[in-house]
Amino acid sequence: MKTTMSSTSLLVSASAVFFVAAQIGMASFTVAVDPGVRPSGPVPSAGGAIAGISANQLEYFGAGQADFAEAESVAEGLGPRMNLDSCAGCHSQPATGGSSPAVNPQIAFATLNGGTDSIPSFLSASGPVREARFVSNADGTPDGGVHALFTITGRLGADGCSIAQPDFARQVANHNVIFRIPTPVFGAGLVEAIPDSVILANQAANSATKASLGIGGRANFAVSGRTISGQTNNNGNDGTIARFGWKAQNKSLMLFSGEAYNVEMGITNELFPTEREEKASCQKAGVPNDITDADAITPVNAMSGVELFSHFMRMLAPPTPSPNTPGNATLIAAGRAIFRTVGCEFCHTASFTTGNAAIAALAHQPVNLFSDLLVHDMGVGLADGVSQGEAGPREFRSAPLWGLGQRVFFLHDGRTSNLITAIRAHASSGSEANGVVANYLQLTETQKQNLLYFLRSL
Repeated sequence: MKTTMSSTSLLVSASAVFFVAAQIGMASFTVAVDPGVRPSGPVPSAGGAIAGISANQLEYFGAGQADFAEAESVAEGLGPRMNLDSCAGCHSQPATGGSSPAVNPQIAFATLNGGTDSIPSFLSASGPVREARFVSNADGTPDGGVHALFTITGRLGADGCSIAQPDFARQVANHNVIFRIPTPVFGAGLVEAIPDSVILANQAANSATKASLGIGGRANFAVSGRTISGQTNNNGNDGTIARFGWKAQNKSLMLFSGEAYNVEMGITNELFPTEREEKASCQKAGVPNDITDADAITPVNAMSGVELFSHFMRMLAPPTPSPNTPGNATLIAAGRAIFRTVGCEFCHTASFTTGNAAIAALAHQPVNLFSDLLVHDMGVGLADGVSQGEAGPREFRSAPLWGLGQRVFFLHDGRTSNLITAIRAHASSGSEANGVVANYLQLTETQKQNLLYFLRSL
Protein backbone atom coordinates (compact mmCIF):
# COMPACT_ATOMS: atom_id res chain seq x y z
CA MET A 1 0.00 0.00 0.00
CA LYS A 2 1.23 3.50 -0.79
CA THR A 3 0.39 6.85 0.70
CA THR A 4 -0.20 9.79 -1.60
CA MET A 5 2.32 11.99 0.22
CA SER A 6 5.31 11.21 2.35
CA SER A 7 4.80 11.54 6.10
CA THR A 8 7.52 14.19 6.17
CA SER A 9 5.78 16.46 3.67
CA LEU A 10 2.44 15.97 5.43
CA LEU A 11 3.94 16.92 8.76
CA VAL A 12 5.60 20.02 7.32
CA SER A 13 2.48 21.26 5.51
CA ALA A 14 0.17 20.48 8.41
CA SER A 15 2.46 22.19 10.93
CA ALA A 16 2.59 25.28 8.73
CA VAL A 17 -1.21 25.45 8.65
CA PHE A 18 -1.37 25.04 12.43
CA PHE A 19 1.01 27.88 13.14
CA VAL A 20 -0.64 30.23 10.63
CA ALA A 21 -4.06 29.48 12.11
CA ALA A 22 -2.81 30.13 15.60
CA GLN A 23 -1.22 33.44 14.64
CA ILE A 24 -4.20 34.95 12.86
CA GLY A 25 -6.93 33.53 15.11
CA MET A 26 -8.64 31.85 12.19
CA ALA A 27 -12.36 31.29 12.88
CA SER A 28 -13.65 29.99 9.54
CA PHE A 29 -12.11 27.79 6.88
CA THR A 30 -12.44 27.27 3.17
CA VAL A 31 -11.05 23.75 3.40
CA ALA A 32 -10.41 21.88 6.65
CA VAL A 33 -6.83 20.69 7.14
CA ASP A 34 -5.36 18.22 9.63
CA PRO A 35 -3.27 20.39 12.00
CA GLY A 36 -0.64 17.64 12.13
CA VAL A 37 1.30 16.16 15.01
CA ARG A 38 0.87 18.35 18.07
CA PRO A 39 4.21 19.81 19.21
CA SER A 40 5.54 18.58 22.52
CA GLY A 41 5.17 21.10 25.31
CA PRO A 42 7.55 21.87 28.17
CA VAL A 43 5.89 19.10 30.20
CA PRO A 44 5.81 15.68 28.45
CA SER A 45 2.27 14.55 27.63
CA ALA A 46 3.09 10.84 27.92
CA GLY A 47 5.68 8.34 29.07
CA GLY A 48 5.65 8.71 32.84
CA ALA A 49 4.29 6.54 35.64
CA ILE A 50 0.69 6.83 36.72
CA ALA A 51 0.10 9.07 39.73
CA GLY A 52 -0.32 7.49 43.14
CA ILE A 53 1.86 4.40 42.88
CA SER A 54 4.12 3.47 45.79
CA ALA A 55 7.91 3.71 45.88
CA ASN A 56 8.18 -0.04 45.44
CA GLN A 57 5.78 -0.01 42.50
CA LEU A 58 7.77 2.82 40.94
CA GLU A 59 10.86 0.60 41.17
CA TYR A 60 9.07 -2.11 39.17
CA PHE A 61 7.88 0.49 36.68
CA GLY A 62 11.44 1.79 36.19
CA ALA A 63 12.90 -1.70 35.78
CA GLY A 64 10.21 -2.56 33.24
CA GLN A 65 10.74 0.70 31.36
CA ALA A 66 14.49 0.01 31.10
CA ASP A 67 13.92 -3.54 29.86
CA PHE A 68 11.26 -2.31 27.41
CA ALA A 69 13.83 0.11 25.94
CA GLU A 70 16.78 -2.32 25.83
CA ALA A 71 18.04 -3.50 22.45
CA GLU A 72 18.46 -7.29 22.61
CA SER A 73 21.38 -9.21 21.12
CA VAL A 74 21.59 -12.59 19.42
CA ALA A 75 23.28 -13.97 22.54
CA GLU A 76 20.24 -12.91 24.58
CA GLY A 77 17.88 -14.80 22.29
CA LEU A 78 17.06 -12.29 19.57
CA GLY A 79 15.70 -14.06 16.51
CA PRO A 80 16.29 -16.20 14.56
CA ARG A 81 13.48 -14.23 12.92
CA MET A 82 12.27 -10.87 14.16
CA ASN A 83 10.90 -7.45 13.24
CA LEU A 84 13.16 -5.35 15.48
CA ASP A 85 15.45 -5.71 18.48
CA SER A 86 13.59 -3.71 21.14
CA CYS A 87 10.05 -2.97 22.28
CA ALA A 88 10.68 0.77 22.45
CA GLY A 89 11.97 0.82 18.88
CA CYS A 90 8.40 0.21 17.72
CA HIS A 91 6.65 1.99 20.61
CA SER A 92 8.43 5.34 20.77
CA GLN A 93 6.18 8.16 19.52
CA PRO A 94 5.91 10.55 21.34
CA ALA A 95 7.60 8.67 24.21
CA THR A 96 8.45 5.11 25.22
CA GLY A 97 5.18 3.18 25.14
CA GLY A 98 3.76 5.04 22.14
CA SER A 99 3.38 4.10 18.51
CA SER A 100 5.52 4.19 15.38
CA PRO A 101 8.02 7.08 15.18
CA ALA A 102 8.35 9.40 12.17
CA VAL A 103 11.67 7.76 11.21
CA ASN A 104 11.35 4.00 10.83
CA PRO A 105 14.13 2.19 12.80
CA GLN A 106 13.59 -0.99 10.79
CA ILE A 107 15.52 0.51 7.87
CA ALA A 108 18.77 0.81 9.83
CA PHE A 109 18.15 -2.48 11.60
CA ALA A 110 18.12 -4.49 8.35
CA THR A 111 21.93 -4.41 8.21
CA LEU A 112 22.75 -3.76 11.88
CA ASN A 113 25.70 -5.74 13.27
CA GLY A 114 26.40 -7.39 9.93
CA GLY A 115 22.80 -8.22 9.01
CA THR A 116 22.29 -9.25 5.40
CA ASP A 117 18.56 -8.61 5.10
CA SER A 118 17.02 -6.60 2.30
CA ILE A 119 14.33 -4.00 2.97
CA PRO A 120 10.85 -5.06 1.78
CA SER A 121 9.04 -2.71 -0.58
CA PHE A 122 6.43 -1.81 2.02
CA LEU A 123 8.98 -0.26 4.41
CA SER A 124 10.52 3.20 4.05
CA ALA A 125 12.50 5.56 6.25
CA SER A 126 9.57 7.99 6.46
CA GLY A 127 6.92 5.28 6.75
CA PRO A 128 5.62 3.43 9.78
CA VAL A 129 7.10 0.47 11.62
CA ARG A 130 5.24 -2.52 10.23
CA GLU A 131 4.76 -6.21 10.78
CA ALA A 132 3.62 -8.38 7.88
CA ARG A 133 0.95 -11.07 7.93
CA PHE A 134 0.05 -13.40 5.08
CA VAL A 135 -3.67 -13.79 4.47
CA SER A 136 -3.52 -17.32 3.01
CA ASN A 137 -1.19 -20.27 2.83
CA ALA A 138 0.00 -21.60 -0.53
CA ASP A 139 -2.83 -24.16 -0.56
CA GLY A 140 -5.45 -21.46 -0.06
CA THR A 141 -6.17 -22.20 3.60
CA PRO A 142 -6.19 -19.23 6.01
CA ASP A 143 -2.81 -18.11 7.35
CA GLY A 144 -3.08 -14.79 9.21
CA GLY A 145 0.17 -15.20 11.13
CA VAL A 146 3.09 -12.79 11.41
CA HIS A 147 5.96 -13.49 9.01
CA ALA A 148 8.99 -11.80 10.52
CA LEU A 149 10.77 -9.32 8.28
CA PHE A 150 14.38 -9.97 9.29
CA THR A 151 16.77 -12.75 10.32
CA ILE A 152 19.94 -13.05 12.39
CA THR A 153 21.91 -14.33 9.39
CA GLY A 154 25.27 -12.54 9.22
CA ARG A 155 24.79 -10.70 12.50
CA LEU A 156 27.21 -10.61 15.40
CA GLY A 157 26.91 -13.85 17.35
CA ALA A 158 24.96 -15.69 14.64
CA ASP A 159 27.84 -17.69 13.15
CA GLY A 160 26.61 -20.79 11.34
CA CYS A 161 23.02 -19.60 10.94
CA SER A 162 21.82 -19.18 7.37
CA ILE A 163 18.12 -18.61 6.79
CA ALA A 164 16.32 -16.51 4.20
CA GLN A 165 13.70 -13.84 4.52
CA PRO A 166 10.22 -14.73 3.27
CA ASP A 167 9.58 -13.88 -0.37
CA PHE A 168 7.73 -10.66 0.36
CA ALA A 169 7.92 -9.45 -3.24
CA ARG A 170 5.89 -12.43 -4.42
CA GLN A 171 3.39 -12.10 -1.58
CA VAL A 172 2.89 -8.40 -2.34
CA ALA A 173 2.41 -9.20 -6.04
CA ASN A 174 -0.17 -11.82 -5.06
CA HIS A 175 -1.99 -9.35 -2.76
CA ASN A 176 -1.44 -11.79 0.06
CA VAL A 177 0.30 -9.59 2.62
CA ILE A 178 -1.30 -7.17 5.06
CA PHE A 179 0.33 -4.89 7.61
CA ARG A 180 -0.03 -3.83 11.22
CA ILE A 181 1.61 -0.94 13.03
CA PRO A 182 2.31 -0.79 16.79
CA THR A 183 -0.55 0.15 19.09
CA PRO A 184 0.28 2.64 21.88
CA VAL A 185 0.26 1.16 25.39
CA PHE A 186 -0.18 4.35 27.41
CA GLY A 187 -2.72 3.83 30.18
CA ALA A 188 -2.87 0.10 29.46
CA GLY A 189 -3.24 -0.80 33.15
CA LEU A 190 -6.39 1.30 33.35
CA VAL A 191 -7.79 -0.44 30.26
CA GLU A 192 -6.98 -3.82 31.81
CA ALA A 193 -8.90 -2.86 34.98
CA ILE A 194 -12.23 -1.99 33.28
CA PRO A 195 -14.82 -4.60 34.34
CA ASP A 196 -16.42 -6.65 31.58
CA SER A 197 -19.84 -5.62 32.90
CA VAL A 198 -19.04 -1.97 32.25
CA ILE A 199 -17.98 -2.70 28.66
CA LEU A 200 -21.15 -4.73 28.04
CA ALA A 201 -23.39 -2.08 29.60
CA ASN A 202 -21.89 0.52 27.30
CA GLN A 203 -22.44 -1.81 24.34
CA ALA A 204 -26.13 -2.03 25.22
CA ALA A 205 -26.55 1.73 25.76
CA ASN A 206 -28.17 3.89 23.04
CA SER A 207 -28.94 0.77 21.05
CA ALA A 208 -31.71 2.31 18.95
CA THR A 209 -29.61 5.30 17.90
CA LYS A 210 -26.64 3.08 17.16
CA ALA A 211 -28.81 0.80 15.06
CA SER A 212 -30.15 3.75 13.07
CA LEU A 213 -26.56 4.60 12.15
CA GLY A 214 -25.70 0.99 11.32
CA ILE A 215 -23.46 0.57 14.36
CA GLY A 216 -23.20 -2.84 15.99
CA GLY A 217 -20.02 -4.06 17.60
CA ARG A 218 -19.26 -7.02 19.82
CA ALA A 219 -16.72 -8.14 22.34
CA ASN A 220 -13.87 -10.48 21.37
CA PHE A 221 -14.28 -13.05 24.13
CA ALA A 222 -11.45 -15.26 25.32
CA VAL A 223 -12.99 -18.64 24.56
CA SER A 224 -10.50 -21.50 24.34
CA GLY A 225 -10.43 -23.71 21.31
CA ARG A 226 -12.91 -21.81 19.18
CA THR A 227 -11.73 -21.51 15.59
CA ILE A 228 -12.88 -18.90 13.07
CA SER A 229 -11.63 -18.94 9.47
CA GLY A 230 -8.85 -21.33 10.41
CA GLN A 231 -7.51 -19.16 13.27
CA THR A 232 -7.69 -20.68 16.75
CA ASN A 233 -8.34 -18.33 19.65
CA ASN A 234 -5.19 -18.25 21.79
CA ASN A 235 -5.98 -15.26 24.00
CA GLY A 236 -7.11 -17.28 27.02
CA ASN A 237 -9.94 -19.58 27.96
CA ASP A 238 -11.84 -17.91 30.79
CA GLY A 239 -14.68 -16.53 28.68
CA THR A 240 -13.98 -12.89 29.56
CA ILE A 241 -13.45 -9.95 27.23
CA ALA A 242 -10.10 -9.55 25.48
CA ARG A 243 -9.13 -5.94 24.81
CA PHE A 244 -5.54 -5.43 23.58
CA GLY A 245 -4.32 -5.38 19.99
CA TRP A 246 -5.86 -4.22 16.70
CA LYS A 247 -8.55 -6.89 16.91
CA ALA A 248 -8.75 -7.00 20.72
CA GLN A 249 -7.10 -10.40 20.43
CA ASN A 250 -5.09 -10.35 23.67
CA LYS A 251 -6.76 -10.78 27.04
CA SER A 252 -4.08 -9.35 29.33
CA LEU A 253 -0.89 -7.33 29.31
CA MET A 254 1.03 -10.47 30.25
CA LEU A 255 -0.24 -12.31 27.16
CA PHE A 256 0.28 -9.21 25.04
CA SER A 257 3.91 -9.01 26.24
CA GLY A 258 4.73 -12.69 25.91
CA GLU A 259 3.31 -13.00 22.42
CA ALA A 260 5.05 -9.84 21.18
CA TYR A 261 8.40 -10.92 22.66
CA ASN A 262 8.28 -14.16 20.69
CA VAL A 263 6.56 -12.95 17.52
CA GLU A 264 8.19 -9.53 17.10
CA MET A 265 11.66 -10.26 18.49
CA GLY A 266 11.92 -14.05 18.36
CA ILE A 267 12.57 -14.27 22.09
CA THR A 268 10.93 -17.31 23.67
CA ASN A 269 9.56 -17.02 27.19
CA GLU A 270 7.56 -18.88 29.79
CA LEU A 271 4.27 -18.01 28.10
CA PHE A 272 5.47 -18.79 24.56
CA PRO A 273 8.39 -21.23 25.02
CA THR A 274 8.60 -22.67 21.49
CA GLU A 275 10.89 -21.18 18.86
CA ARG A 276 9.12 -19.98 15.73
CA GLU A 277 12.24 -20.97 13.73
CA GLU A 278 13.71 -24.23 15.04
CA LYS A 279 16.72 -24.67 12.75
CA ALA A 280 19.37 -26.02 15.13
CA SER A 281 22.26 -23.91 13.79
CA CYS A 282 20.28 -20.73 14.54
CA GLN A 283 19.68 -21.39 18.25
CA LYS A 284 22.17 -19.15 20.02
CA ALA A 285 20.59 -18.86 23.48
CA GLY A 286 18.88 -21.14 25.98
CA VAL A 287 15.25 -22.12 25.46
CA PRO A 288 13.18 -20.41 26.66
CA ASN A 289 15.33 -17.29 26.33
CA ASP A 290 13.44 -15.19 28.87
CA ILE A 291 12.64 -16.79 32.23
CA THR A 292 12.12 -16.05 35.90
CA ASP A 293 15.42 -16.07 37.78
CA ALA A 294 14.72 -18.04 40.96
CA ASP A 295 18.26 -17.36 42.24
CA ALA A 296 18.08 -13.56 42.00
CA ILE A 297 18.78 -11.54 45.13
CA THR A 298 15.87 -9.09 44.78
CA PRO A 299 12.27 -9.64 43.60
CA VAL A 300 12.71 -7.15 40.76
CA ASN A 301 15.80 -8.92 39.46
CA ALA A 302 14.00 -12.28 39.64
CA MET A 303 11.33 -11.21 37.18
CA SER A 304 11.34 -12.23 33.55
CA GLY A 305 11.25 -9.62 30.83
CA VAL A 306 7.62 -10.43 30.08
CA GLU A 307 6.67 -9.73 33.70
CA LEU A 308 8.65 -6.48 33.72
CA PHE A 309 7.08 -5.32 30.44
CA SER A 310 3.67 -5.99 31.96
CA HIS A 311 4.46 -3.98 35.08
CA PHE A 312 5.73 -1.08 32.98
CA MET A 313 2.64 -0.97 30.77
CA ARG A 314 0.29 -1.52 33.71
CA MET A 315 1.65 1.52 35.55
CA LEU A 316 2.23 3.68 32.47
CA ALA A 317 0.15 6.84 32.73
CA PRO A 318 -2.45 7.71 30.11
CA PRO A 319 -1.54 10.56 27.73
CA THR A 320 -2.43 14.06 28.84
CA PRO A 321 -4.62 16.02 26.41
CA SER A 322 -3.83 19.61 25.50
CA PRO A 323 -6.32 22.22 26.77
CA ASN A 324 -5.69 24.82 24.07
CA THR A 325 -3.55 23.56 21.18
CA PRO A 326 -3.98 23.20 18.30
CA GLY A 327 -6.46 26.01 17.70
CA ASN A 328 -7.70 27.27 21.07
CA ALA A 329 -9.89 26.06 23.91
CA THR A 330 -13.08 27.44 22.35
CA LEU A 331 -12.51 25.71 19.01
CA ILE A 332 -11.53 22.46 20.73
CA ALA A 333 -14.71 22.56 22.81
CA ALA A 334 -16.75 23.11 19.64
CA GLY A 335 -15.01 20.14 18.03
CA ARG A 336 -15.72 18.00 21.09
CA ALA A 337 -19.44 18.72 20.71
CA ILE A 338 -19.31 17.85 17.00
CA PHE A 339 -17.52 14.57 17.80
CA ARG A 340 -20.51 13.66 19.94
CA THR A 341 -23.30 14.86 17.67
CA VAL A 342 -22.11 13.19 14.45
CA GLY A 343 -21.92 9.86 16.30
CA CYS A 344 -18.18 9.22 16.67
CA GLU A 345 -18.63 8.67 20.39
CA PHE A 346 -20.85 5.63 19.90
CA CYS A 347 -17.74 3.59 19.02
CA HIS A 348 -15.05 5.84 20.48
CA THR A 349 -16.61 5.97 23.95
CA ALA A 350 -15.15 8.92 25.83
CA SER A 351 -14.67 7.36 29.23
CA PHE A 352 -15.04 4.28 31.41
CA THR A 353 -14.33 3.73 35.11
CA THR A 354 -12.12 0.95 36.42
CA GLY A 355 -13.21 -1.53 39.07
CA ASN A 356 -11.10 -3.14 41.74
CA ALA A 357 -7.38 -3.47 41.02
CA ALA A 358 -4.38 -4.95 42.80
CA ILE A 359 -2.59 -1.63 42.30
CA ALA A 360 -4.56 0.91 44.32
CA ALA A 361 -3.74 3.75 41.91
CA LEU A 362 -5.65 1.88 39.17
CA ALA A 363 -8.81 1.18 41.18
CA HIS A 364 -12.03 3.14 40.55
CA GLN A 365 -10.34 5.58 38.20
CA PRO A 366 -11.61 7.31 35.04
CA VAL A 367 -10.30 5.91 31.77
CA ASN A 368 -10.68 8.59 29.10
CA LEU A 369 -9.61 6.37 26.25
CA PHE A 370 -12.25 7.13 23.54
CA SER A 371 -12.88 3.48 22.65
CA ASP A 372 -15.66 1.02 23.43
CA LEU A 373 -13.11 -1.85 23.30
CA LEU A 374 -15.45 -3.75 20.98
CA VAL A 375 -14.68 -5.01 17.49
CA HIS A 376 -16.71 -3.58 14.61
CA ASP A 377 -17.21 -4.54 10.96
CA MET A 378 -15.24 -1.87 9.10
CA GLY A 379 -16.28 -2.97 5.63
CA VAL A 380 -14.30 -3.96 2.56
CA GLY A 381 -12.13 -0.83 2.56
CA LEU A 382 -10.31 -1.67 5.79
CA ALA A 383 -10.73 -5.45 5.74
CA ASP A 384 -7.45 -7.30 6.07
CA GLY A 385 -8.70 -10.85 5.56
CA VAL A 386 -7.30 -12.02 8.90
CA SER A 387 -9.27 -13.49 11.82
CA GLN A 388 -7.98 -13.38 15.39
CA GLY A 389 -9.95 -14.96 18.21
CA GLU A 390 -13.59 -14.12 17.58
CA ALA A 391 -12.75 -11.07 15.45
CA GLY A 392 -13.33 -11.73 11.77
CA PRO A 393 -11.56 -10.56 8.58
CA ARG A 394 -13.34 -7.18 8.46
CA GLU A 395 -13.50 -6.50 12.20
CA PHE A 396 -11.26 -4.21 14.24
CA ARG A 397 -11.30 -2.88 17.78
CA SER A 398 -12.30 0.78 18.01
CA ALA A 399 -8.85 2.28 18.33
CA PRO A 400 -8.43 4.29 21.56
CA LEU A 401 -8.02 7.93 20.58
CA TRP A 402 -6.27 9.24 23.68
CA GLY A 403 -2.85 10.44 22.58
CA LEU A 404 -4.07 10.85 18.99
CA GLY A 405 -2.73 14.41 18.80
CA GLN A 406 0.88 13.18 18.78
CA ARG A 407 0.58 10.12 16.56
CA VAL A 408 2.20 10.17 13.14
CA PHE A 409 0.47 7.24 11.40
CA PHE A 410 -3.15 6.11 11.38
CA LEU A 411 -5.27 3.01 10.77
CA HIS A 412 -4.13 -0.54 11.44
CA ASP A 413 -1.60 -0.57 8.61
CA GLY A 414 -0.33 3.02 8.90
CA ARG A 415 -1.48 3.82 5.38
CA THR A 416 -1.91 7.54 6.09
CA SER A 417 -0.57 10.36 8.25
CA ASN A 418 -3.60 12.53 7.58
CA LEU A 419 -6.58 12.43 9.93
CA ILE A 420 -9.01 13.46 7.20
CA THR A 421 -7.94 10.50 5.07
CA ALA A 422 -8.25 8.21 8.09
CA ILE A 423 -11.79 9.42 8.83
CA ARG A 424 -12.91 8.95 5.24
CA ALA A 425 -11.37 5.47 5.14
CA HIS A 426 -13.85 4.37 7.80
CA ALA A 427 -16.55 4.38 5.10
CA SER A 428 -16.82 1.54 2.59
CA SER A 429 -19.26 -1.18 1.64
CA GLY A 430 -20.47 -2.95 4.78
CA SER A 431 -18.81 -0.64 7.29
CA GLU A 432 -20.59 0.13 10.55
CA ALA A 433 -19.12 3.64 10.32
CA ASN A 434 -20.89 4.60 7.09
CA GLY A 435 -23.65 6.53 8.83
CA VAL A 436 -21.26 8.48 11.01
CA VAL A 437 -18.96 9.32 8.10
CA ALA A 438 -22.01 10.51 6.15
CA ASN A 439 -22.78 12.87 9.04
CA TYR A 440 -19.17 14.06 9.00
CA LEU A 441 -19.33 14.81 5.29
CA GLN A 442 -22.37 17.03 5.88
CA LEU A 443 -20.42 19.30 8.24
CA THR A 444 -19.20 22.70 7.14
CA GLU A 445 -15.46 23.04 6.64
CA THR A 446 -15.29 25.12 9.82
CA GLN A 447 -17.03 22.36 11.78
CA LYS A 448 -14.66 19.78 10.31
CA GLN A 449 -11.70 21.95 11.28
CA ASN A 450 -12.91 22.24 14.86
CA LEU A 451 -13.39 18.48 14.99
CA LEU A 452 -9.80 18.04 13.81
CA TYR A 453 -8.62 20.51 16.45
CA PHE A 454 -10.36 18.44 19.09
CA LEU A 455 -8.85 15.19 17.85
CA ARG A 456 -5.36 16.68 17.75
CA SER A 457 -5.83 17.99 21.30
CA LEU A 458 -6.21 14.44 22.64
